[in-house]
Formats: sequence, structure tokens, C-alpha cells
Amino acid sequence: MVTFEDVASAARRISSVAHRTPVATSRLLDEACGNQMFLKCENLQRVGAFKFRGAYNAISRLEDAQKEKGILTYSSGNHAQAVALVCHLLGIKATIVMPESAPAMKLAAVRAYGADIVLHDPRTSSRETIARSLAGERGGTIIPPFDHPHIIAGQGTAAMELFDEAGSMDYLFVPCGGGGLLSGSAIAARRLAPACKVVGVEPEAGDDATRSFRSGVLQSVHNPETIADGARTPSLGELTFPLIRQNVDEMMTVSDEDLIRTMQFTWSRMKLIVEPTGVLGLAALFRHRHPVTGRKVGVILSGGNVDILTAGRWFESLNR
Repeated sequence: MVTFEDVASAARRISSVAHRTPVATSRLLDEACGNQMFLKCENLQRVGAFKFRGAYNAISRLEDAQKEKGILTYSSGNHAQAVALVCHLLGIKATIVMPESAPAMKLAAVRAYGADIVLHDPRTSSRETIARSLAGERGGTIIPPFDHPHIIAGQGTAAMELFDEAGSMDYLFVPCGGGGLLSGSAIAARRLAPACKVVGVEPEAGDDATRSFRSGVLQSVHNPETIADGARTPSLGELTFPLIRQNVDEMMTVSDEDLIRTMQFTWSRMKLIVEPTGVLGLAALFRHRHPVTGRKVGVILSGGNVDILTAGRWFESLNR
């Protein structure tokens, strides 16, 4: 299992390459949420998402022989960008399986970093199966987007920095897709703020983690229809599921409308560009889906990679 010592080791490894992202506060946000809010702005991380942390921690630890054979992964976008950039920095060939429906800006960024993209239709094919097949044909090491000990440890450094800057908190709200960020953040919270309650938040349409957490049995969902493209993962992983069960206090969901209204606030009032998946944790409080008031609350804004025109259409839909 991943430990806090692994998170601390990851923090030392990535310190010279990853951004120490700012913690944002806002009087207007505090009033809207009814709490004292501290936002860890991973939308301002390299590649625009926390994923850079785990990708660098995992890939930089590989043996030279593994690096020479290249890296493969699969991702809807942010992990893809992170792996592509890390491989560019380290001089490693990267091949990435991405859905045809991935946002155009994420596809363009991956190509700009020099990675090869293999597109697939998630309705008819499995990205994991394609990656394994390519690894068998070409060789190379698969670096999965969340179910990997060094990925989880790397992601936990975001919460570690948040506690270091803002101090102990009553609650920590974290977006959840495959559970890498949530697992790592919860591990950091257990050591640095033992009394802090950790809440994972996912989209209503992709509620597999919430159902898994409450039932104790791993649940799945197939290609959920949600604008939170970073949380369309079919299920938690073999590592992240038990870590979440062990260290997370609560799981919950929010609607796509909740995400759009929360994004509209962060964009217009806080001047923070955050994508739908990135505001999952904040939406639970901004839309008052979770009954917490008068507390000190940390939230991880996990990413900011979103097409501006698409976001404009979402905002326009609120006025119809």
C-alpha cells in the first residue's frame, strides 16, 4: 500500500520540476459557501492539471532500459498531457491511447509535446486492452492514469502542499475519477491533519466510486455521459479502491449543472479558469450539496483544460 513516506518522497523528487501552485481565497466564495475556503489551484500546474505530479514521479523512477523502450498510457486528456510532457523533458518516446471524443485542445497539447496518439471509440473498445496490445507489439512500459503506487504518491503532494500552506482544516474536498488524486490526498490528510474529514466528489452520471465506497464492493460504469471528461473512468482501481475505503470519510456526487454554475463563478468572480472535473469538489460546497457550514475547508481544483467556446455554450445554457 502507498504510505505517507511515499508521498513525501514524491514531493522531494518533483520539487525542482513541478509548480508549487497557489492557494486561492475569496471573501465572495466564503460567503457563497458558508465556510472559510482554501482552493489549491492545480489548474495552474504544468499541463494545467495535477497529473504532472504523478507522471513525473512515476516515469522518472524507471530504469534506463525501460525508458529506452518508451512509455504507453491511456487517458481522456490530462494524464495524457502530463505523460507527454514528462517524456518530452526526459527524452522518452510516448504513445498514448485517447478517446475520439477527447477535447480538441487536449489532443493538440499531447501532439505538441511530441507524443504519438492512438484514437479509439470508448463505446466499442477498451483503452486498457489497446494499450496492452501495443505494449506487446512494440515493447514499452505502461504508466496507468491512476492505479499505480508512484502515481498515487505523486498526486498526494498537492494536498501535502495545501496543508503546509493553509494549516490543518476541518474538511478536504477532492475530485474523484479513478481515485489517484483522492487516494494520495487522503493519505496526506491522515498524517498532516488527522481530524480533517476527506470527501471525494464525482459526477452523478459516473457514480461508481460512491457506490463502491458505500457497498464495499467495487462497482463500475460504462462511458458515463457527463461534461466532467476527466471522471469518465469505468471504476476505481485495485490500489485506489482499498485506499479510499481506508482513508476517505465520505463520497458524494454533483450534477453537470452544478459543475457549470460553479465554473461560471470561478471564471467570472475569481478569474480562475477551471474545467468541469476540476470543480467537482468545489461544486459540492458552492451548490450546498454537502451540509457543511462555518468550517475551514480545503478544496483541490484539479485542472483547467477546457475549450473556451464549449464553456461559453455551457454558460449560455444556464440562461435558457
